[in-house]
Amino acid sequence: MTDLNDSELVSLFRKSNSKHYAFNLIVRKYQERVYWHIRRILGSHSDADDVVQNTFIKVWEGLENFREESKLFTWLYRIATNEALSFLKQKNRFKLVSVFGSGKELSESLISDVYFDGDEIRLKLQKAIMSLPSKQRVVFNMKYFDEMKYEDISDILGTSVGALKASYHHAVRKIENYVVNH
Repeated sequence: MTDLNDSELVSLFRKSNSKHYAFNLIVRKYQERVYWHIRRILGSHSDADDVVQNTFIKVWEGLENFREESKLFTWLYRIATNEALSFLKQKNRFKLVSVFGSGKELSESLISDVYFDGDEIRLKLQKAIMSLPSKQRVVFNMKYFDEMKYEDISDILGTSVGALKASYHHAVRKIENYVVNH
């Protein structure tokens, strides 16, 4: 794809004659990771696609002013996470459900999703994850699936490392409990 690092991509973006090219390279580099991050939060392919588009629109609009105080990856994930959580809030505002969606509703959307091809064990794991409160779900997904360091998650979510470790620990216990009892 490209041998440019994130700082070089941002510099290339800031040049008017290469802005679109640089942005396309950034999208290609991060689109799949951002999609799966959002997908694990929302549970739905079509919702995730919409939120990914919104995320990259925000990235396009804000990249010119990106101060590079954090990694580009961290900044992208922060935008993606905020977009996904905002989407859930907006979606549920119209349904008069809890702020971040019920685990039952999310797991039902997963079962009916034609893009989910998991076996029975994966389905049980996904149902367990969807039953978590939103913050625990996000932290679990970032740590377990994305294999992110607590420090990076802390930068993205604006939460202390200690609180993240506690959220992850509680999420793991709840998932274990769900798998054993269902």
